Amino acid sequence: MSQPFVPQVHGMQTISFVTSFKCGGFAIGISTSHTTFDGLSFKTFLDNIASIASKKPLVVMPCHDRHLLAARSPPCVTFPHPEMLKLSDLPTCPDSNIFEASTEQLDFKVFKLTSNDITKLKEEAKNSSTSGGTSTTCVTGFNVITAHIWRCKALSCEDDNPNRSSTILYAVDIRSRLNPPLPKSYAGNAMLTAYATTKCKELEELPFMKLVEMVREGATRMTNEYARSIIDWGETNKGCPNREVLVSSWWRLGFEEVEYPWGKPKYCCPVVYHRKDIILLFPPIDGGGGVSIIVALPPKEMEKFYGLFNKFLTLD
Repeated sequence: MSQPFVPQVHGMQTISFVTSFKCGGFAIGISTSHTTFDGLSFKTFLDNIASIASKKPLVVMPCHDRHLLAARSPPCVTFPHPEMLKLSDLPTCPDSNIFEASTEQLDFKVFKLTSNDITKLKEEAKNSSTSGGTSTTCVTGFNVITAHIWRCKALSCEDDNPNRSSTILYAVDIRSRLNPPLPKSYAGNAMLTAYATTKCKELEELPFMKLVEMVREGATRMTNEYARSIIDWGETNKGCPNREVLVSSWWRLGFEEVEYPWGKPKYCCPVVYHRKDIILLFPPIDGGGGVSIIVALPPKEMEKFYGLFNKFLTLD
């Protein structure tokens, strides 16, 4: 769909396109490379664009020193990294890479979790902690949402083998986790993928708190040494994150809060794309509490996902 509108310019890392409407409003579409921006640095980019448009100085002077995330010399991989896969080991099937557009027919659906739904998931986790969890686990909105998505996605797969392992990936900002920390103004990709893994039967049978713990532990695992080990692994092996599903959150990045001279955006959201193994979180269109979740799956899997999504919400 973008081909008639976006010029095919090789080497460009960021392209924007403005569509004006008869009512006087307009939409700005931006395509960028993740090597140029992660979500946090793209928010800084938008803040600076708004400031320039208002004829003001930059809000934040970006730090572009990519050497801060260079591999060590020599590289030193100190942890196993099951969340990563060498490019040479990627299956040849076109749908085997979570970052590649799927060739399958996909249904698209936006699921909504209200503030009450998120609170209910937190309560479910806390109430189940006596049967397998620990009371010290931090039960955050992101953790319970990710755990809820994980069990729905894994149990809706065409392969319904209960002993099949399922691994979920999700982004973690490493700016404050490195030693020394990266500058808050670091512009680039300072996100690495944390992971949680277990068997499908455990996703269905374990107390919900245990799943929330697994998600939390994946983020806790991302220490300075672990992050440096991933970077060194990439230098040595030339690979990428690749597992069953990746959750990417735009939920609290604040794109919709940027104050341009003409006001704040009415809405900010990702463009729908043909990737069945990447699930996106973003703010609800009505501006209220809760979160919207965009899912793309083959029709039969979407039907199962929809049923499980609502079933787990209604469990006492």
